[in-house]
Amino acid sequence: MDFKTLPQAPRLRLDNLTVPACLIGQGAGLTRIGLTIADGRIVDGPGDVTVDMRGAMVFPGFTDMHTHLDKGHIWPRAANPDGSFMGALTTVSADREAHWTAEDVRRRMDFALRCAYGHGTTAIRTHLDSIAPQDSISWPIFREMRAEWAGRIALQASCLVGVDRADMDGDFVKTADIVAASGGVLGMVTYPVPDIRERLRGFFRLASERGLEVDFHADETGDPDVATLRLIAETVLETGFDAPVTVGHCCSLAVQDAAECERTLDLVAKAGLNIVSLPMCNLYLQARQTGRTPRWRGLTVVHEMKARGINVSFASDNTRDPFYAYGDLDMLEVMREATRIGHLDHADPDWVNAFLANPARACGFAAPSLTPGAPADLVITRARDWSELFSRPQSDRIVLRAGRVIDRTLPDYAELDDLFT
Repeated sequence: MDFKTLPQAPRLRLDNLTVPACLIGQGAGLTRIGLTIADGRIVDGPGDVTVDMRGAMVFPGFTDMHTHLDKGHIWPRAANPDGSFMGALTTVSADREAHWTAEDVRRRMDFALRCAYGHGTTAIRTHLDSIAPQDSISWPIFREMRAEWAGRIALQASCLVGVDRADMDGDFVKTADIVAASGGVLGMVTYPVPDIRERLRGFFRLASERGLEVDFHADETGDPDVATLRLIAETVLETGFDAPVTVGHCCSLAVQDAAECERTLDLVAKAGLNIVSLPMCNLYLQARQTGRTPRWRGLTVVHEMKARGINVSFASDNTRDPFYAYGDLDMLEVMREATRIGHLDHADPDWVNAFLANPARACGFAAPSLTPGAPADLVITRARDWSELFSRPQSDRIVLRAGRVIDRTLPDYAELDDLFT
């Protein structure tokens, strides 16, 4: 069989596939299965044509629940001067003010989505910088992109505003209304400010009044004294906020006193928060000091969270912008690097769900599935086991959408050159 193609048939049977057993409710390890595809879906029974897949590993389409499509691919004109978090903040701010027109945002978003599609992602949540007047530029573009990409990638968006800019009786209220009118998610970046508890209460009130889910960036720092995740959990419990709450990064937990970390995790579990870790971006940014080798990986305490029943996911985060100079919205890459950085190997056998079912559940996307009736949206690699999967980038993977092999040709970076001149 030519691995990059599959025959066409009314009922195509793919035999001898390898799948993580947890994805089909069969416990730990890897197992071999067959899948029959008809009318774009997985179905029961035999096929008209059967292909021996020779142990190729298969996954349903991936969910990438924390991205920044509006920032993506600005690196050629807005490189981080020193790789630091502050360098990223100031560089993005200057680029946004100078360049983020509707056309600029649209073209870079579309480029990024074509990359994600080619890699096998079926659902994405993006954060959108929403400090006025950018909210009135980026949100209409997002709505257009969501409509254009419907049926290929399901899209959600969350606003992104710093806690000190999230006034509850000014521009942020207008932003919240834009988010609500766009079917979005209310988002905020939390860090220590004197009135943070009051601001959190106001934030949840705005969300509750508009029936919105919420999504935070929190504690993206190596400072152990920064602990806004705990305040978010306490506020959820205090207010009884009952819509889904997602919190990303939570890096400082890993450098806090063990007892303090455990108290926070207990509150997070009690409040039912969803946590998303962004291993590649935080490995890039955290603990960066000129002339000094980093002493930690920037990763939050994912094993301890999972042990408490907290819904933990991983995602891409930034791509080719000042917060992360690399990346391509490739969830197989995220899974490979998260496994290495976070020692997910030799641990619980169902970590693969942190790239599939867990983020879909956190965001309310359709659950990825390999069971009869599910869409035949599949990612098939030549790898036959975990070692083979994580040893190569699987650039020759097959991606099926509605049972048909798609053209995985990635867009050429040169397409965007005129944006940087």
